[in-house]
Amino acid sequence: MEIDIKSFITNALSEDIGNGDVTSLATINLEQTGEAIFNIKEDCVIAGIELAKLICNQIDPRLIFSFKVKDGEFVSKNTSIGNITGSIQSILKSERLILNCMQRMSAIATKTNYYVNLIAPYNVKLLDTRKTTPNFRVCEKWAVKMGGGVNHRFGLFDQILIKDNHIKAAGDIKNAIESCINYLDANNLQIPVIVEVKNLEEFNCIKNYEIVDRILVDNFKPEEIIELIKHNTTNKTIEASGGINATNIVDYAKTGIHYVSLGDLTHHVNSIDISLKII
Repeated sequence: MEIDIKSFITNALSEDIGNGDVTSLATINLEQTGEAIFNIKEDCVIAGIELAKLICNQIDPRLIFSFKVKDGEFVSKNTSIGNITGSIQSILKSERLILNCMQRMSAIATKTNYYVNLIAPYNVKLLDTRKTTPNFRVCEKWAVKMGGGVNHRFGLFDQILIKDNHIKAAGDIKNAIESCINYLDANNLQIPVIVEVKNLEEFNCIKNYEIVDRILVDNFKPEEIIELIKHNTTNKTIEASGGINATNIVDYAKTGIHYVSLGDLTHHVNSIDISLKII
């Protein structure tokens, strides 16, 4: 992840700064130093502090950070959480990228934490998805972990997830599984295999395959999952997704599943209001 983060910062700074921050160059002396304070304007689980440090270090290693809180901690509104001291020009170069990242990451961490607390009594883990902002996935999934969630596959390369479109293209679910087995054997690969099922018939078809690590039940109602689990004679790990939200997630958690995955964690959030002010 370290390489991905560095690459993200480099590209984001290039997008924002280009050939130079002409406003700061035109109005502020190059040698001028000062201090800027981070203010949190609404309750949240803070996320992005460590990323902010990495951003500033890439812009100007002489910048000094001092924070009262750590990533993943709850912060009340109207709270000052820390400061940056050093070159004013460097602080202003970093300001927008830092705030953009912290505001969105904190929103994701806060939302994740809310869902995690809802299902905590039921020993169910909350997963994210690939429904992320292009080129910002590493940070968004980082924020999910700060909120107490668990990262699902990072991309198309680290897990096999056989979904409805793969099954349709393969002919049926059995053909998809058999092809998967042949592919893994031919390439000497050992990676997790997750298979989505649309009904009890498909579940019973694949539950005896040792290669299947987890079964995804998509758009099932809680009562349908309860019935399906009665047929889980091979004790497969079960993940639920589709149509799950704050009003029904506890009903799903009560069914006996192991994971709930929500794309909503990353693709539908309102950024937390955070400011950085020079004093």
